[in-house]
Amino acid sequence: MKTVAKTDMITGTRAFLALSLVLALTACGPPTIDASQTGPFAPGVDVRAEGVDGVEVAHRLIAAGEFELAIKSFNRAALERGGFDAEILSGLGTANLGLGRLNQAETLLRRATTEYDPAPSDLNNLGVVLMERGETAEAVQIFRKAFALDDGESTLIRDNLRLALAKSENSASVEPNESQYKLVRRGSSDFLIRTAS
Repeated sequence: MKTVAKTDMITGTRAFLALSLVLALTACGPPTIDASQTGPFAPGVDVRAEGVDGVEVAHRLIAAGEFELAIKSFNRAALERGGFDAEILSGLGTANLGLGRLNQAETLLRRATTEYDPAPSDLNNLGVVLMERGETAEAVQIFRKAFALDDGESTLIRDNLRLALAKSENSASVEPNESQYKLVRRGSSDFLIRTAS
């Protein structure tokens, strides 16, 4: 009987020491949220804050590879702006290219370059679509126009022109689906599109 009582007392002592140790270690941890300052809930939405432009959000989504969400964001931006402009058409074309929808991408990029003053980035992206579709001769002409409009300053457009010229002049020596074409965004970012395998 005494042995059972001793064992229970040792077990109880061990449990007490373990609980004390856990409480002591918890006190040494990082501070918890102070409910008196911020409350226990997440902060609300600041309705007075300026919203982020939908086109900028869409470009960020393209950079993240979220092409479907980018299309939705571009469409919302078109509603906010009262219609489609060159930047939205170009962005929609780029997002569709990322999804492999070459027909839609070509239609949208052609609209962006014919209905509005063509920007070098839009022409470059149209050239990428044409290369993807195997229309190398027209792509070379589009890349040349983009290169001329850009005054040869963009290395990405120059690289795409070189790839297209190499493919058109020496199509037998260029491995199919090995080239990497680069999409250019209006602004500071660029997107890399690998040809479909």
